[in-house]
Amino acid sequence: MRPPGPASLARRGASFLSTGGKGVTDGRRLLDHDGLDRGGVTVRPHRGDPGHTAAIAFGSVSARSEPGLQAPQSRTKGGSVSAPSVYLDAATAAPLHPVARQALMAALDDGWADPGKLYTQARRARQLLDAAREATAQTLGVRADELSFTPSGTTAAHGAVLGGLAGRHRVGSTLVHSAIEHSAVLHAAERHVAAGGSANPVPVDRLGRLDLTAWSDAVQAPGVALAALITASHEVGTVQPVAEAAAACADAGVPLYVDAAQSVGRVPLPAGWSVLSASAHKWGGPPGVGLLAVRKGTRWESPWPADEREGGRTPGSVNLPAVVAAAASLRAAAADAAAEESRLAPLVDRIRARVPAEVPDVEVVGDPVLRLPHLVTFSCLYVDGEALLHALDRRGFAVSSGSSCTSSTLRPSHVLEAMGVLSHGNVRVSLHRETTEADVERFLAELPGIVADLRAEAGVVGL
Repeated sequence: MRPPGPASLARRGASFLSTGGKGVTDGRRLLDHDGLDRGGVTVRPHRGDPGHTAAIAFGSVSARSEPGLQAPQSRTKGGSVSAPSVYLDAATAAPLHPVARQALMAALDDGWADPGKLYTQARRARQLLDAAREATAQTLGVRADELSFTPSGTTAAHGAVLGGLAGRHRVGSTLVHSAIEHSAVLHAAERHVAAGGSANPVPVDRLGRLDLTAWSDAVQAPGVALAALITASHEVGTVQPVAEAAAACADAGVPLYVDAAQSVGRVPLPAGWSVLSASAHKWGGPPGVGLLAVRKGTRWESPWPADEREGGRTPGSVNLPAVVAAAASLRAAAADAAAEESRLAPLVDRIRARVPAEVPDVEVVGDPVLRLPHLVTFSCLYVDGEALLHALDRRGFAVSSGSSCTSSTLRPSHVLEAMGVLSHGNVRVSLHRETTEADVERFLAELPGIVADLRAEAGVVGL
């Protein structure tokens, strides 16, 4: 099965934004749909503003790759070129969506000016920013004035945690969070504790799923200012019971922050949260764009020095061309999400079934059912994780690991440790819109030999 091609989605309706021009008041105009190109972004003069204004489509479209781009190739030990490299680390960063690339280039013409100024170029930039915010807010199901763009997903996570705690400092100083939060959240928690606050980690089971009873008890304790829960584990893919956790928070009067980096643009967002963060390069947008959404009525106070931009939630100027690209690609990714889930989930099922059947002493970790459709993690006993990643890379497979067991730390991933599962030889495979069935089959065909070779080198034989 191949990913959907551009023609299959090019007929879908699209909304266009017009960057300036006489009579434009809100930065958006609906143009005739036949101007939408197969890549999803149309750049052309507007009919009413000849030779001046670019129109950028925030459409629901898809394209597998751009003409002329070639995948990198792996090399053998002798230096000869072998099969094309297979990128399987979308959970870290998904390949740039063609819509993002085209929107980025289009937005450079009008996205360089300061949208906070009053002259013509600034007004065109403001119209671009407003339209990008409206499109993104619509995809997330929030109000435009609840959404801010940040320099990264990490910045958004830091702001979500520290701002949520600052906004409720009169209530208390305790942060409740799951034991498997992203390191960005844990680092913000460490900063909070160092400043005199407290943090209460809540355990998970061996599938990586939150202990709801412990969570409910934790958020009902006196002095809890904020609770934080990742929507789905970035390391093992287990989807968390956010709705149930949110209900417990609501009963206790505690706002819930969710790190939705692995969910936005892939699966529907859960309800009940007060603060949300996400990162554009997880869904195929450019790096350097984060999302921070704070629901109306939520007590939140910026932890940064005062800045009037982005509603005062994050300092500094936004990278407007990257923001436009992020918004356009999010619309495209969200439109494709259901089809991609149907395509990728069976490939992940295949990996989950065949790896332990064909490689001895392997543990597949994470919930087998309540999981992200594109991510699978497994651990290989008697194999050094770093050596395994390098060996896979030499064979042309770009994968990641949930384990940080290296000579410098000698410590496993905090996620795997909290789950109480095997962390040696850990591999995380995460698929994306360009991943094919042939890619997965090639990975499955070569993995057993790679693991066997590494075990033999370590003197482990006869398994």
